[in-house]
Amino acid sequence: MSSFVVALDVGGTSMKGGVVTHSGEIAFTERRDTPRERGPAAVVESIRSFIDDLAVAGGGDPAGVGLAVPGLVTPNRALYSANIGWRDVKAEDFVPLDVPVMLGHDVRTGGLGESVLGAGREVSDFLFIPIGTGIAGAIVLHGEPYGGSVGWGGEIGHIPVFPDGEPCACGQVGCLETYASASAIGRRYSARSGSHATSKQVAELIASGDPVANAVWDDAVEALSLALTTYTLLLDPETIVLGGGLAEAGDLLAVPLAERLRKRLAFRAAPPLRKAALGVNAGMLGAALLGWRAAGWPEAGTAWSLDVLKSPPVA
Repeated sequence: MSSFVVALDVGGTSMKGGVVTHSGEIAFTERRDTPRERGPAAVVESIRSFIDDLAVAGGGDPAGVGLAVPGLVTPNRALYSANIGWRDVKAEDFVPLDVPVMLGHDVRTGGLGESVLGAGREVSDFLFIPIGTGIAGAIVLHGEPYGGSVGWGGEIGHIPVFPDGEPCACGQVGCLETYASASAIGRRYSARSGSHATSKQVAELIASGDPVANAVWDDAVEALSLALTTYTLLLDPETIVLGGGLAEAGDLLAVPLAERLRKRLAFRAAPPLRKAALGVNAGMLGAALLGWRAAGWPEAGTAWSLDVLKSPPVA
């Protein structure tokens, strides 16, 4: 068996690829743009080229390939992605090599990475919720990501937290994502203040006492507390792992969110909030685990040193 796998985390904007060894070392990483403006066929061809180049960087054919992709997905087919536009693409169509391949949903694959290697390593049931341009969730039950009956499980970003609130791009009203995603925070601040700002800038403005920044941030925390209360009452997670760009706000987000979660869960203890450990590498490392599973090593990662967490991020 080859000593490495190729791992690729495909997003709507960029792709993060890596060569990951049998011992868990990230031997090589690279980021490339996702050419979705050229159509789904161009994205598939770009993925094939990227995988081929990563294999060359690894020194030959890999033991397997793991691929994290958005949308509806099974281990052997990418059924549909609204962001990219493909439909029913077979796993082997992404790979120019005659090696085993396994597909995974992008967020759930990140949850797999956090489960085996990261902040969920010592718990069996948790929610991984990366908060970035949008909000999705990976439901991890008994150590494995759970996608639901047809793959739509984990769409926590579209829980209607404010039923009479703002319209969401999904067609619903008052969705969590409309208030608490990084893009929503920037958009809502800009609309109220007349001055453009990113979510990171909104967080910085709070320190200066900006009342609009405080109000927008408060709405985001409130929305998150409502959604996470609902999730906790339904599935009783051991912990909630916060990832994505907004988690980088640290205590500015985590402290008030934890306090509101405790207050809302009046009759039971709130699960602890933890920051994701793998950062931008979560999806790619999860894809590496899929690659090793495809190669016939289902226990991949369980004995890897936590030094893997100190591997360089994808630039």
